[in-house]
Amino acid sequence: MTTILLLFIVGIMLLAADVFVSSFIMAAVGGVALLAGCFVAYRDFGILAAGLAGAAAVALLGGAIYAELVLLPKTRMGRGLVVESTSGSSSQPPVAPSAAVIGRPATADTTLAPSGYVLVDGRRYEAFCRTGHVARGEALRVIGMDNFRLIVAKP
Repeated sequence: MTTILLLFIVGIMLLAADVFVSSFIMAAVGGVALLAGCFVAYRDFGILAAGLAGAAAVALLGGAIYAELVLLPKTRMGRGLVVESTSGSSSQPPVAPSAAVIGRPATADTTLAPSGYVLVDGRRYEAFCRTGHVARGEALRVIGMDNFRLIVAKP
């Protein structure tokens, strides 16, 4: 009986520690410890004890998940673990308004081989050149749009 309790305690402690360490290995070893506790209960006491141990393991796991996802974020320590702020910026350039940029002159801000970035009226947009390679600084003209990027060509 002591072995079963010890395996369950180790399993729950490893699952709880996984919240702070964020390692799948700790969670997996904790789960294996719970399963081992169920196996030892079956070996020593039979199917009924194994069923009770399994139910206890599921209840402990459910309680640990509830504590991690519901209770912990409400505590002062839990709020310190969660990142809630944003940078306020975008990782992608803005999508060009098609009517405002088609037909406008552009300058290659990066090398287009055949994709890259262009400047249109001082704003940077992702672009694709159908004619192939374009060196940085070359003059271009916007001839259309393809999904979220401009299609440019040499004038």
